[in-house]
Amino acid sequence: MNTQEIRTRKRSRGADPLVVVTAYDVAGAHFADAAGVDMVLVGDSLANVVLGHSDTLHLSVDDMARHVAAVAAARPRAHVVADLPWPSYHEGPAQAVRSAAQLVRAGAESVKLEGGTKRAEVVRALLDAEIPVMGHLGLTPQSVLAMGGYRVQARSDDAARTLLEDALVLQESGVYAVVLEGVPTTVGRSVTEVLDIPTIGIGAGPDTDGQVLVFHDLLGLSLGRPAKFVRQYADLGTAITEAIGHYATDVRSGQFPSPAESYGDSSPGSPASE
Repeated sequence: MNTQEIRTRKRSRGADPLVVVTAYDVAGAHFADAAGVDMVLVGDSLANVVLGHSDTLHLSVDDMARHVAAVAAARPRAHVVADLPWPSYHEGPAQAVRSAAQLVRAGAESVKLEGGTKRAEVVRALLDAEIPVMGHLGLTPQSVLAMGGYRVQARSDDAARTLLEDALVLQESGVYAVVLEGVPTTVGRSVTEVLDIPTIGIGAGPDTDGQVLVFHDLLGLSLGRPAKFVRQYADLGTAITEAIGHYATDVRSGQFPSPAESYGDSSPGSPASE
């Protein structure tokens, strides 16, 4: 799926909601794509759920490129969009183009950045470099220090109005979609109604044009308490712990490996799979 196809995916025009999930490696991308998602986001949330940091600020472009390449190795049908990490685009258009180009060369088909009006010049520079851009408004994790924590945004009328203005500026600048994170349902609905491009919600209510969740959150693999907007569809964390526990028991009791899982001496040089 390309960005021109994604751009038309408005529920108000009869389109199905966009299904987006994060992935950070070849296995995650493979299984997400096999499930039929529309987009795979190589999110800077890998800092939290893969690398164990308390925020998303501890990533470099090299880090992101490595994980983008791993996701791209799955050759997903789904569109691959990659987060530009902090502060890889904050110094201006030239820096942003260099950073985004590195992610595209690694396998990203578009990039995502946080912020509204103040990012318009950067968005236009990326588009001039033929790199499609997705926006991100509301609770922007790269602004966690300035926001004073992970807090729901746009609660007041003034803040909601500013967010809508930012969304319109991003649309005018040429982004193909906008993520809305951590905003009241009414804000998610109103922005979605006004924009001609699709909105993708994460903690923005049910009325956006699509939804995104973190791979580890929806599968029960997160180590911390999930956010209110997360629905856990499986408890793989418990299943993994139990499976490894059974393996440990079998090793300690001598039940693993069995003769069926060991090689005999009759056929030297035979394939390891036999």
